[in-house]
Amino acid sequence: MILHVCTFDKFIPPVISLIEEEFSSETHEFWLTGTQKLKQYPIGKRKNVFSCKPGLVWQLYAHFKLLIMLHRSRKVIIHGLFSPAVVTILALCPWILKRCYWVIWGGDLYQYQKPKVRLQDRLTEHLRQFIIKRFGHLVTYLPHDIERAREWYSAQGEYHDCLMYLSNVVNSGVLKRPRKSQSSGSGLKVLVGNSADPSNNHIDALKLLLPYKQHNIKVFVPLSYGDKFHAQKVIEQGKAWFGHDNFFPIVSFMEFDQYLEFLGEMDVALFFHHRQQAMGNTISLLGLGKTVYMRCDVSQWQLFKSLNIRVFDASKFDGSLLDSEEASKNILRVREFFSRETLISQYSKVFS
Repeated sequence: MILHVCTFDKFIPPVISLIEEEFSSETHEFWLTGTQKLKQYPIGKRKNVFSCKPGLVWQLYAHFKLLIMLHRSRKVIIHGLFSPAVVTILALCPWILKRCYWVIWGGDLYQYQKPKVRLQDRLTEHLRQFIIKRFGHLVTYLPHDIERAREWYSAQGEYHDCLMYLSNVVNSGVLKRPRKSQSSGSGLKVLVGNSADPSNNHIDALKLLLPYKQHNIKVFVPLSYGDKFHAQKVIEQGKAWFGHDNFFPIVSFMEFDQYLEFLGEMDVALFFHHRQQAMGNTISLLGLGKTVYMRCDVSQWQLFKSLNIRVFDASKFDGSLLDSEEASKNILRVREFFSRETLISQYSKVFS
């Protein structure tokens, strides 16, 4: 049996469905924590899916069950290393760690850089150091994240190249959409960030656009989920700098097809995250032939460069756009590498 220990997020249900469709669901079990929104998804009723519900008694039962499941599994796939309870259980069972596959999300790796003010946080980080060093396997599609795991945590595990989730696969809806040319006459449409999370560094990104406010640029900022207080701060600053006619906060959720249509209308995307984030958005935009600016010190920059996919340095933003030939090459490379077939092949190697 292969056990998946998952920190619940929106891309977990699709990967459970993918595994059921392409592999044998009888050989996979899922233990989920952080499942308050699980009711939105049908996966909670599956026999091979166990969810850790709130409440002290239930939590104790759930983690005891996890302990049993860990010992009867031939492989353990850790989807996101965030839960202090899971970290503690793994640290207490070091003999399990060699058969653990850590699927690196980004935020779990970069916790290394966060201040550890509370004693609990310092203790959890100490335990994380202990288990990450001993994990037998590390899973990501970003080699630079592997380098950091080895540098920060002395990780010794074998590296497995894997796109990890369907959110990192170019969607069939993108494949079917013809590339739209740059907006003409109505000003350059610039997408900034992907959520209301402060890690988007919206204000710094908007500062980069200020020199071009007289060039009739139109700024679109998705803020429909994340930190509401930060979202309001971004809206106030954006309208103050660019005016109500040129600054458009996106505060309502869009259906996926509608969101793809929205991305298709953009000319440029500006991402100013300090770490790996917004990859689903980035892959879709590049698959649509759009121009993407990002920081050159993040993991995905090195990945795109290694794949000969043209991206621009956000710190040198000047409004330049991909020419038609570059855009076509980007589309081809994205559709070749970030495919469902590639993901299935990579999972086959991990599960074998």
